[in-house]
Amino acid sequence: MPSERPRPSRECILIYDGECRVCMAAKTHLQRWREKDGHRIAYVPYQSQEAEPWLGDLPRPSRPDVAVLVAADGTLYRGLDAFIELLPHLEKGRFLARLLKLPPIRPIARLAYRLFARHRYRWFGAVKPSDAA
Repeated sequence: MPSERPRPSRECILIYDGECRVCMAAKTHLQRWREKDGHRIAYVPYQSQEAEPWLGDLPRPSRPDVAVLVAADGTLYRGLDAFIELLPHLEKGRFLARLLKLPPIRPIARLAYRLFARHRYRWFGAVKPSDAA
């Protein structure tokens, strides 16, 4: 039986790869965007023990293949779906979220996300644990 996940309240939790240079830069950029409608976003590195209760029984490779978003209701979103779900909580993010949901754009965006996720370490490198703080 899967373990019970805690439930955030009015808070999304973005679980990101804390060893990926581009993931760290994206997290920093997202933190600069103003959160709206009283929603807060907590950022948790995938490699931390804090991420364990949220990931539960999901496979845990040493380097995650996608970001994971835990919505305020406890629903898990992975990869491009996590990004799309996160956008409406950010200023001017609703437009981009709608755009990414359009049928002709979504498959292209999904393919681009997978390609980027697969090669991000080769293209951008890793963050040393001392740099991640």
